[in-house]
Amino acid sequence: MGPATRLAATGVLVAAMTVAASTTVLVPADLRDLARSADAIAYGRIVDVRTLVAPGTRRIEREITFGVIDYYKGGLGPSVTFTVPGGQFGHYRTVMVGSPEFTEGEEVVLFLGTAGAASPYIVGFAQGVFRVVPEPTTGERLVVSPVLVRSGSLRGAVPVERGDPARVPLRLDAFAAEVRRALETSPRRTPGRER
Repeated sequence: MGPATRLAATGVLVAAMTVAASTTVLVPADLRDLARSADAIAYGRIVDVRTLVAPGTRRIEREITFGVIDYYKGGLGPSVTFTVPGGQFGHYRTVMVGSPEFTEGEEVVLFLGTAGAASPYIVGFAQGVFRVVPEPTTGERLVVSPVLVRSGSLRGAVPVERGDPARVPLRLDAFAAEVRRALETSPRRTPGRER
């Protein structure tokens, strides 16, 4: 291998290491971690989704308005507005790994943090968003993990191991009971801003 080839190979290696160093890593969180990190846990409906460019930047964000039906922890009022990174604005689209998608009218349970933030944020990115979908035959409300389903339907859901309530579809009231149980058995951790 000549000097020019070695130099080119070194350049490729350095470029690859630079890309790897800027990679986003999402550490899986269980229900207990999410519950103790959140300042508020709320069940409700997405009322509005607006895409905008963050003031003074070129960063595309989505502003989400969430109408609260019930709180399982804390309270931030009857309506909560927060932003998530990514979205499409005109011809420009940005994608942020782990950033949740929302659709007007869908029901969700959100794990929200407020520590040092101008507005609430979702704890754990998409891990802090649990979709509430109707069971296909009975219509009963089921809470499903963000790992299981990406839209308001159980069709195409990925089967998972039983055990962790954060990964098994549960009736809404059973999920609320699991959240309360997790809060009773876990000391509160200072929430980190994961956004």
